[in-house]
Amino acid sequence: MKSIHKSRNRFIILSLVVPVILLLIFVVYPSVDLVAMSFTSWDGVSPERPFNGIRNYIEMFTKSPDLWLSLRNNFIYLAVHMVMIPIELGIAVMLNSGFKGAKLVKTIAFLPFIINGVGMSYAFSYFFSPVNGAFNQILTGLGLSGWICKWLSDPAIVNFVLAAVSAWRFSGYHIVLFSTGLTSIPTEMMEAARIDGANAWHQLWRIQLPNIWLVFSFVMFDCIRGTLQCFDIPFIMTNGGPGYASSTFTLYTIDTAFKYNSFGMAATMAVAIMAIVILVYVFQNVVLKKMFNQEEAA
Repeated sequence: MKSIHKSRNRFIILSLVVPVILLLIFVVYPSVDLVAMSFTSWDGVSPERPFNGIRNYIEMFTKSPDLWLSLRNNFIYLAVHMVMIPIELGIAVMLNSGFKGAKLVKTIAFLPFIINGVGMSYAFSYFFSPVNGAFNQILTGLGLSGWICKWLSDPAIVNFVLAAVSAWRFSGYHIVLFSTGLTSIPTEMMEAARIDGANAWHQLWRIQLPNIWLVFSFVMFDCIRGTLQCFDIPFIMTNGGPGYASSTFTLYTIDTAFKYNSFGMAATMAVAIMAIVILVYVFQNVVLKKMFNQEEAA
């Protein structure tokens, strides 16, 4: 028995060694190095990293208006995705209510998520092109030529167009997640609620949402994290233009590093976005969950 116990402990230790080593190499060390780099004025080339204290952080908050414009653009993406969450949940509820052809609808909705992001962005850049773009052709065919405008070069609407493309890409993924979570709810529980006279709203609010809270929480966090780190869609479709009108926080950070050779400032921006994501995660899993539980108890 002792030999079996030792063998089991040895197996557990060996199974943990490789993941821990990979975690230290690819997560912990780069994160620590990133934070250290944020306190320097390194240009990405010099062997030395001149220490400049918190100057990068002060400059980021006081002398980077384009950075805050980029962050504002991220919140436009976030607002569009947040509006889509109730719609995605509603579609998932409908698909799980015995809807005929639900599997086909799920497959079609999920397809945009598995399409390569670069290829999809190129396709939509042609779709919204002012020169023979398919979208303008559709509007003309519907007799709505008065609505035609410069979808990807008008600062007033470009971010909403890009956010709509982002929502189109990820909504199917969220619908499938919600649908999977709803499937895990015991049918006996739903049947008992119907017998007790619960309508569709009460079933959703009192039974379905509490039972898929983890899925709902993950979808919210995925939206927040994804929109704050959005890069490929604005980079391919507009390259952040015109000017910085459609730039995002990540795109601006990459430009700071590779266009202006300011890796120290770029590291500062990366640390800031990491801090925002962590704060959002804590807020979501502590404050929002507590509020939701209190409403359920009431």
